[in-house]
Amino acid sequence: MGALQGFVDWLPLGLPAYLVMITVIVFFHELGHFLVARAFGVRVETFSIGFGPPIVGWDDRKGTRWKISWIPFGGYVKFFGDLDPASTPDRDTIDKMSEAERKTAFPFKPLYQRALVVFAGPAANFVLAIVIFTAFFMCIGENVAVRTKIGEVFKGTPAAHAGIKTGDWVRSVNGTPVSTFDQIVAQLHKAGTRPTTLTLLRSGHRVSFVVQPREITFPNPEGGTIRKVAVGLGPSDDFDNGTFVRLGPIDALGAASQRVWFVVDTSLSYLSRMIAGRASTDQLAGPLGVASVTEQVASSGLVNFIGLIALISVSIGMVNLFPIPILDGGHLLYYGCEAVLGRPLNARAQDLGFRLGLAVVLGLMVFATWNDLVRLNLF
Repeated sequence: MGALQGFVDWLPLGLPAYLVMITVIVFFHELGHFLVARAFGVRVETFSIGFGPPIVGWDDRKGTRWKISWIPFGGYVKFFGDLDPASTPDRDTIDKMSEAERKTAFPFKPLYQRALVVFAGPAANFVLAIVIFTAFFMCIGENVAVRTKIGEVFKGTPAAHAGIKTGDWVRSVNGTPVSTFDQIVAQLHKAGTRPTTLTLLRSGHRVSFVVQPREITFPNPEGGTIRKVAVGLGPSDDFDNGTFVRLGPIDALGAASQRVWFVVDTSLSYLSRMIAGRASTDQLAGPLGVASVTEQVASSGLVNFIGLIALISVSIGMVNLFPIPILDGGHLLYYGCEAVLGRPLNARAQDLGFRLGLAVVLGLMVFATWNDLVRLNLF
C-alpha cells in the first residue's frame, strides 16, 4: 500500500497539470505543421490532440476535423494523401487521385514544401519556448544573483579532494569565463569525465584546481538515488534582494534564445555521454516521471509551471528532430535521401524504416517508464 501511495500522490494536482502542459505543447507543435501545410495548399483532414477515440470534435469551414482524444500522449495532423497519423503515403488512394485532387495532396507537393511542413512542428516548439522565456525576462526579469558562489562542497567528491571550499567563486571552467551556476554546469557537462580546470576567486586571489569528474550518487527528490557525472559542487543560496532585472524586448529575446540553446546543448551532451557509456541512463523519464515533476513544479506557482512548459517544449522539439523514422526527423531523413537519389525511397524501404522507428520509440518509452516506476518506489 505504501508503494502504491507513492504512485498516486501526484494525481490530485499532477495529472491535471500534466494534461494542461502536454495539451499546450502538442497543440503548438501540430499547429506548426498545420499552418505551413495550409500555406502551401495542402488539404488537412484531421487535427488531433491525443490518440484514440475522440472526446470531442468539430469540423471547420475547410473540412478539417478537429478533435481531442482520450490518450493524451501526443497528437497528429493528417494530410490528404496520408494513410495514417505517421504520414505514411496512402498509395492505393494516391494512384486513383484526379489531377485536381493531387494539387491538394501532401505526397505530391514539392520536396522543399514537404520538408518545411515537417520541420514546422519542432520549430513551433522552439518558438513557443522562446516566446515564454522572452515574456518571462521582460515581465519578471533575469535572476542576476544566480552567480557562481559555491554554497556546498560534497564530502568525498572530486571537488573536495581537489581542495575547493565553500565560499569560493568560480570564474572560469577550462578557460571559459562563467557568470552563472548554470554556465558552470554546462561547461562541466561538455568536459564529461575529462580532467577539468576550475579557476576560482578565494579571498580576493585567483587560484586554479584540476578536478577529475566521476559518477557520483546523489539523493533523488522523488525518492531513492540517482548517479550522474559531477564534481560535487552546490550553488549558494545567499542572494541579495532585488535580484531580478527586467530586460528590454531585444535583450529578452537574446536571453531567451540563449536559454533554449542551453537546454538543447545540455541535453545533447548528456545523450552523447549516455550513448558512449559515460553517463547513467537512470535520468531518462517517461510520462509518469514528467507528470511527477509537473506536480512538484505546478504546486510551487504558476510562473514556474509556465517555465516548465517552455523547457518541455524545447525537449519535445529536439527529440522530434532525431533521425528516427516515425518522428519528424525521420521524415526529414527520408526527404534527404530523396534529394540525393532524385526519387523517393521505395515503399518497402519506407515501411521497414517506419517499423524499426516504431520499435525504437516504443522501446525507449518502455525503458523510461520502467525508470519512472523505480523512482516512484513501485518496485
